[in-house]
Amino acid sequence: MSLCPPYAPFFGFAGVASAMVFSTVGAAFGTAKSGIGIAGLGTFKPELIMKSLIPVVMSGIIAVYGLVVSVLIAGGLKPTDYSLYAGFIHLGAGLACGFTGLAAGYAIGYVGDSCVRAYVFESKVFVTMVLILIFGEVLGLYGLIVALIMNSRASEAARCPT
Repeated sequence: MSLCPPYAPFFGFAGVASAMVFSTVGAAFGTAKSGIGIAGLGTFKPELIMKSLIPVVMSGIIAVYGLVVSVLIAGGLKPTDYSLYAGFIHLGAGLACGFTGLAAGYAIGYVGDSCVRAYVFESKVFVTMVLILIFGEVLGLYGLIVALIMNSRASEAARCPT
């Protein structure tokens, strides 16, 4: 079996797609779910809408994590001299970032929706909401960190024999 088959870049491109697609799905879900709660809040207390946009902003950051990893992986892709090792590392990095982004988006969406609705009735919920959202967001940050570490390992891959 060759260490550098012609299909090795496929795995790198799959990593690019995984990071972008899964983290964006998580961000979209978080934005939509918490946006529904904000719309509900706006009918009762419109003055709280701007303060309640925090879950939407935090969801958007999740998509940025996926974008960063996708760009970094895409920068390391080469049509030749690309090993299967590098392809699998890039795939793993993309999946790590993408799936943690998906999980973080779900967490932010559900917490954002519930806490924003509760914020209408009790203002003390705000600090708790922000803390829980931070812990949800950090899930995506962990995936970003792991993906960056994995991506740095891909450059150490052995050169393909010519």
